[in-house]
Amino acid sequence: MIPSQRIVMYFLCSVALLGIVPTRIGAQSAAAQSPAVKTRIILDTDIGDDIDDAFALALAMRSPEIEIVGITTAWGDTTLRARLVQRFLKENGAPEIPIAAGIETKSKGNFSQTRWAQDGEEFHKRTDAVDFLLEQARKAPGEITLVAIGPLTNVGEAIERDAAAFRKFKRVVLMGGSIRKGYGDLGYAPDRGPQPEYNIYSDVAAAQKLFASGVPIFMMPLDSTQLMLDEVKRNVLFSAGTGMTNSLGALYYQWVERNRTPTATLFDVMAVAYVARPELCPMTEFHITVDAQGFTRPGAGAANASACLGSDSEKFFHFVLPRLIAPTYIKTPGVTKGRLSGSARKFAEAAKSNCSFVIRSPS
Repeated sequence: MIPSQRIVMYFLCSVALLGIVPTRIGAQSAAAQSPAVKTRIILDTDIGDDIDDAFALALAMRSPEIEIVGITTAWGDTTLRARLVQRFLKENGAPEIPIAAGIETKSKGNFSQTRWAQDGEEFHKRTDAVDFLLEQARKAPGEITLVAIGPLTNVGEAIERDAAAFRKFKRVVLMGGSIRKGYGDLGYAPDRGPQPEYNIYSDVAAAQKLFASGVPIFMMPLDSTQLMLDEVKRNVLFSAGTGMTNSLGALYYQWVERNRTPTATLFDVMAVAYVARPELCPMTEFHITVDAQGFTRPGAGAANASACLGSDSEKFFHFVLPRLIAPTYIKTPGVTKGRLSGSARKFAEAAKSNCSFVIRSPS
């Protein structure tokens, strides 16, 4: 037996003897792994500029605690962003998730992942993102969490069109703002203090509408989201070689090429991680006012938001990375002899018929 044949036979034996059935993980995991009640979310994202949005989407897809009701794209060329999302979902087993392109705006941002997006199929707009947000809120009052990880233009317009319908969202989980720390305040040197944060200052009026909306807000500000994907973690991630990590790798290297820096900060990922595992980012209540410069200033008054002021980077990555690198095929729980499909049974029988031969084969 030649080496390549021996490798194949060893694989077949492993499948047969260990009870592993080739079962593709759906984008949001197998039902057997899912909790009884999932958190239903809509992800509003400016995916394609910075790289953290793609990681946030990937984590949502790989979290059994989460059901993605839909994805809306925000800021700049929202149609191209939708095209990127469409390709990402299709290549990672979730083409059925609805996508709605949001309000197009002028953007000074760097759409670093343009080539990957353009290499996907054309996106055909079926519904407006703002209409989609309001429609879903009306259909399931008090059930859907809006996870907003980009500038808040779609959110502000939804409030403007129908504030009562928007209040039917269960809550908004927001990556945005700065309470006590600004960009680069990592604890290694004296903090420079709060700064206007991109998702807030890009559309101040929309942010002001959100904080006055009456919907419960859970903020992941700069204080808790400067989470660095360093070289060690990148090697673990991109060496996994799964469909998901390959997609993330392609987007990451396009981002690196445009930004000339290898270390990504996964700001937006904490918003999704919080939905799946709230203890990763403990909350403190504040009354937040958004000023004209985009500062999110805590002050006197009844609480209108909760904000996470600190997080543990190692706990965060120990939660996130195993989910992102999970293999595409898994052992199916509870599968026993006699319960396999016809094709799977033939597969196992073919493996078993060759196992003794493989074991006896000289190395």
